[in-house]
Amino acid sequence: MTEKNILAYFNTPEQAQSVAAKLQGLKVEHMSIDRFSRYAGEGSNEPILTSTMSSLASVTQDGTFTKDAGVLTAADVTASGMSDGGGGGPTGKDILLTVVVDESSHHEALAIIEQSGGFI
Repeated sequence: MTEKNILAYFNTPEQAQSVAAKLQGLKVEHMSIDRFSRYAGEGSNEPILTSTMSSLASVTQDGTFTKDAGVLTAADVTASGMSDGGGGGPTGKDILLTVVVDESSHHEALAIIEQSGGFI
């Protein structure tokens, strides 16, 4: 049995979950829904303490980041204060539906995803 992979992007988790329910009738080997962002690490709501500053990214983006992600985050235009305020993270299709289906169901799965507004 040969398998095919599909990566489909959606605007909301509900859209991806709706498509996942429709795909259940096919020969699905694996399926997952994940949200992704520009940078590794999660934002933090902790107040910034003036006596401790771990990185420029932690100050400008109010988050906790790994060292590498902190460098990328601090270099982003939204960290400078000179942007138009678009620092809210990715907008649009930031929900990823990963599907592994039997090859015989591949084209049908693609059609279901596209008809439901997914981006492949």
